[in-house]
Amino acid sequence: MNPTFGEWLVTYGTQAFEIVGTLAFALSGLIEAARKKLDLVGMAIVTALAAFGGGTLRDILLDRRPFFWVQNEIWIWVILLMCALALFFMRARHIELTERSMQWPDALGLGIFAAGGTQIAITAGMSPIIAVVMGVITPVFGGVLRDVVVNEIPRAFNDHQPYAVIAFAGGWLVVALNLLGWPSFWAVAIGALVITALRLLAVIFGWRLPTWRV
Repeated sequence: MNPTFGEWLVTYGTQAFEIVGTLAFALSGLIEAARKKLDLVGMAIVTALAAFGGGTLRDILLDRRPFFWVQNEIWIWVILLMCALALFFMRARHIELTERSMQWPDALGLGIFAAGGTQIAITAGMSPIIAVVMGVITPVFGGVLRDVVVNEIPRAFNDHQPYAVIAFAGGWLVVALNLLGWPSFWAVAIGALVITALRLLAVIFGWRLPTWRV
């Protein structure tokens, strides 16, 4: 029996989200590695950590095997190809990369990974709060690894702009849509859209979280 449109959308739409989210975070890692003027090996490691780090920790905590990038080894080749092309292209064009240029793909990756990570945990039978925490870990941990490796204090901790807070709030939106009976594809799509939009607005308008005053 041929799958219905809804079944097709859930199956391939979810895969499409994973692809876009992984590429977005990989690009953020690639840009950060290029800004630090790392060599090809360094670029590949930072890019892979940004793309795979959070999802790997999520899969470890949820006891999911094999890891998504092990099951789809094409991602390793994609990362290597991205780094090789970027190294050649950026040197040839003498492109000047700024911190702001890294924040745009990072915002997209935040939305997709936070919503997708929450949905994966819900599908695995986790409680709402655990699902939301998994949704926060999925995007945030990869960015933390990326920043630590390039000798930066993780931006998620010190830029004072809402990042993990947005992922946390968006995770609850995904939970609510599931409780209302929305298909998983639309729960992830709407959650990712809202999270990405909020993060971009935070970057554009400079929204800041309260800080300690000494």
